[in-house]
This record gives sequence, C-alpha cells and structure tokens, in this order.
Amino acid sequence: MKIKVIKIGGAVVEDASLLGKFAEDFVALPGPKVLVHGGGIKASSVARALGYKPVMIDGRRVTNADTLEVVTMVYAGLCNKNVVATLQKHGCDAIGLCGADARLITAKRREAEPVDYGYVGDVNADSIRVDKILGLLEAGLTPVFCAITFDGQGQLLNTNADSVASALAGGLAKVAEVELTYCFDKPGVLLDKDDENSVIPYITPSSFEKLRGEGVVAAGMLPKIENSFKAIAGGVRTVVIKSAANLGNSIQTILTDE
Repeated sequence: MKIKVIKIGGAVVEDASLLGKFAEDFVALPGPKVLVHGGGIKASSVARALGYKPVMIDGRRVTNADTLEVVTMVYAGLCNKNVVATLQKHGCDAIGLCGADARLITAKRREAEPVDYGYVGDVNADSIRVDKILGLLEAGLTPVFCAITFDGQGQLLNTNADSVASALAGGLAKVAEVELTYCFDKPGVLLDKDDENSVIPYITPSSFEKLRGEGVVAAGMLPKIENSFKAIAGGVRTVVIKSAANLGNSIQTILTDE
C-alpha cells in the first residue's frame, strides 16, 4: 500500500487562488492521501486583532493560554473548514480533524527548559492511531489535519504542523510505503531567499548543519527540514519540499534513484 502525506503552509491556506490550484492537483493524485495544514499567518493576524503580540522562537510559536484559544479557533475551525470545503468543491471527500478527534494524535507538552513554549505539544510516530486513519482511508475519506493535538488528559496543545506531518508519515510508514511532501509558497529551499531560482536540489544532514550555521536556513524552514530527516529516519521513503503550485509534478522529475 502506498500513502501520500502532504502538508501545506499557512501562506497557501490564506491564498484562495493558490489553495484552489493546490486542491485540483491534490485531488488528481492517485491513491490514498492525508493532508496536514498550517495557518500561522491567519493566527497571527487574529491574535493581533485581539490585542495579543505573537511570539516566535526558531519558527515555533510560543503559546500561552490566550494564544492557545486563538490558534485552536483558527487552526481547527476557520482554516480547517476552509481547506475541507475547497477540497470538497473539487470532488475530494475530505474530513477535517485535530489530534483529539478519535484520539488520533496524542502529544506530550514540551518541557519548560531550555525554552518555555507554553501549551506546545511534541508528537512522535508512536502516538499516531494508524488503525483509525487507515479505517478512514479505506472508507474513502481523506483526513485533513490541523496543528492542534492533545495530551490524552483533556488538554489541547499547539503542535508545529510540520511535526504533525512528519509524525503521521512516520506512523503510517510502519504499515505502508509513504511519501511526504511539504508544500508552501516558494519553489523549494532557497540558497538566497530573494532569488526563487536558487533552489537547493538535495539536502543531507551534514549540508543542513552547514546551511543552518551560515544562516541560509532559518526561522520556519528549520522545523520543516528537521522533521524531514526525522521522517526519513522513521521509515518514510521520500521527502520533498516544494511549491504548492507544482504539486502535480511527479517527484521522479526531482529525485534520482538515490
């Protein structure tokens, strides 16, 4: 069995035209698939409108009680349902979910040291209820996950959407051949953030450390690449970071047999 896990960023969710193009390509992909979406841009906008200043550290949102309410409303509500409605428009029988639904994704609240991120959850592949997700796929449904998880004891947690995608891919890789794709509004990881023709075609753990040390890769790209390597270590076959506008292009045009 082959399963595709695809994650889209908040910039894609916020752009109706780009989201529509992505949805067309997503629906056209053969086989079972799982979608994970972000929504950080909208969450920050709503937080500011409510008088809260968003705080980010290394691409991850510091989440106090007020921020948790905002991100839950935005991620699990507005963003999730907009994505589901767009997919339904294009013929995909999508179902919107967060980690608490059917206990699909249980997370552990992150320790306060060395940085206190507040109500932020860390998730790994062992926490995924793979049997339930397979049941949804076998029923012809396409799960659409937001970045809200829970601790199993009633506490909702904000979890980086890249981490959610990586954990889902790693969990499903235990029973299927899995491809993980991170889609956002850029053509890929850029050597020069201002030059969209400077895509880095292939990244290894050692080259990643060099890029991070030089400051080429920073902020929100850090968890994306960190989670890519985590997924591969967990048995995911391939990971690609690319533009949401080019989802329809086969990864075989990007990857060599290696």
